[in-house]
Amino acid sequence: MNDHRLLTPEREEKILDLLRETTVLTVAELSDTLGVSPATIRRDLQSMHERKLLERVRGGATLRRMTRVEPLFHDKQSQNTAAKQAIATAALKLVEDHDRIYLDGGSTILMLARLLEARHDLTVVTNSLMAAAELMTCEHLLILVGGEFRALSRTLVGPLTTPVVQSVHVDKAFMGTIGFTLKDGMTTTDPSEAFTKERVMERANQVILLADSSKLGVPSFTRSGVIEDVDVLVTDAIDNSLKKELESLGIEVIVAD
Repeated sequence: MNDHRLLTPEREEKILDLLRETTVLTVAELSDTLGVSPATIRRDLQSMHERKLLERVRGGATLRRMTRVEPLFHDKQSQNTAAKQAIATAALKLVEDHDRIYLDGGSTILMLARLLEARHDLTVVTNSLMAAAELMTCEHLLILVGGEFRALSRTLVGPLTTPVVQSVHVDKAFMGTIGFTLKDGMTTTDPSEAFTKERVMERANQVILLADSSKLGVPSFTRSGVIEDVDVLVTDAIDNSLKKELESLGIEVIVAD
């Protein structure tokens, strides 16, 4: 018992060091890295949470606040790049030649847009000016959703997107998110952006959510889609208990390599 108490401060410091290098770490990851049991990690995290050293999230911990704040688009592109690239590569496998797809805003979706030259004869509908810029010289049919320009995400959003969105029907909608939880579903920071996301998902046969592990278990300001809207989640890492809960709801979970 004395040995355990002596090791606890050192272990806590290592946990904080690891969290400073990433956004979210799971109990399993910390257990493997530090060579202690998951039960020990859970006790450490709960104690550190109570002392406001970190935030507990489902299956792990983060140094970030529980409510997600949206970074500038340029900053998004430099965060979790390896994970986002892996997710985009896995998502590309879900795109078939001749598909009609929707591309949402976000840096992971942008990475997918850059890979679409590997497919043929797509119809791409998007509200993302960044994705449109990537695709403007490609062979695919490109349709832009009009609307109010939102500088933070570089997307077109709000009620003015309705005429175009309601005039199309897509096979697959590839969606991004700021936060994703079982209770709140998909969440974002802006109600106008949430409005457009919800209208798009109503016009899609399949909704595919691309979300790196930093988004899981952490809500943002406003709901942009309920959990039942999602058909497929593509992520880079996920706690096994959350994965099982999502699969029990009929959501396919793809963990990118």
